[in-house]
Amino acid sequence: MATGIEAMVDLRRMTLEDLAAAHTLSSEQKWPHRIEDWEMLFGLGFGYVVERDGAVIGTAMAWLYGADAATLGMVIVSPRAQGMGLGRRLMEAVLGDLGDRTVLLNATDEGAPLYRKLGFETIGPVFQHQGAAFAVPMAQLIPDERVRPLGVKDMGTLHDLARRATGMDRDALLDALVPGAQGVVLTRSNEPVGFALFRRFGRGYVVGPTIAPDTGGAKALISHWLGSNSGMFCRLDIPEESGLGGWLDELGLPCVGRVVRMVRGPQPVIDPSITTFSLTTQALG
Repeated sequence: MATGIEAMVDLRRMTLEDLAAAHTLSSEQKWPHRIEDWEMLFGLGFGYVVERDGAVIGTAMAWLYGADAATLGMVIVSPRAQGMGLGRRLMEAVLGDLGDRTVLLNATDEGAPLYRKLGFETIGPVFQHQGAAFAVPMAQLIPDERVRPLGVKDMGTLHDLARRATGMDRDALLDALVPGAQGVVLTRSNEPVGFALFRRFGRGYVVGPTIAPDTGGAKALISHWLGSNSGMFCRLDIPEESGLGGWLDELGLPCVGRVVRMVRGPQPVIDPSITTFSLTTQALG
């Protein structure tokens, strides 16, 4: 017979009916996710909840990328239920379903110690920049370089660029994101070499993913979105190695937060000639 904590809470798979309660939990944490953002995340992945007396008090989710990789996120435990080991139970349930896949996540300082105990290792920090840019200088394009609108025939190129930049199969993610987003492609000598999406998220808009061969190309893509949406609240989550932090600060998008990228299992093998300069979201990577 179950006793103690086991008798107090139930752990089960997340359903569509749990999203309103999950949204309440993320709002309590001051996370910006709208109910529409939760619906998008749920439509792309799966999760678990813990509930007590019929009320959801914790969540964790995961998203599969091909046969051998996944990201994990939206790990939340209500402040009223912390200290009961529920974060570990949620993580173990999700990881049990992921099996031998390489799993990546972005950890807060509070969550990182638990993730290390579960076998995750630190890769490096990700910085959250947000704000409204009112004066964005025109991007300095190199010869034979231009930024053009994303076309319906570009999806294969996006799939290839994302796979090379992340080492993961992100086709299904991009197929789900693009219809609800705006996109631009960076070309050099008419050859697509990068892209950036712009879409609604949280308190405003997110620029991401941004994938490019170098910092100059990334700035050209991001400048397009910030410049054409002057004064709008925008967010970018950038890996430390992107080198974009100071530039975004100057544009009016200061750093307001930091998480740590972590991995369990072998890191995906990426193509060094192309880089992810801003994430889709912290949860999706």
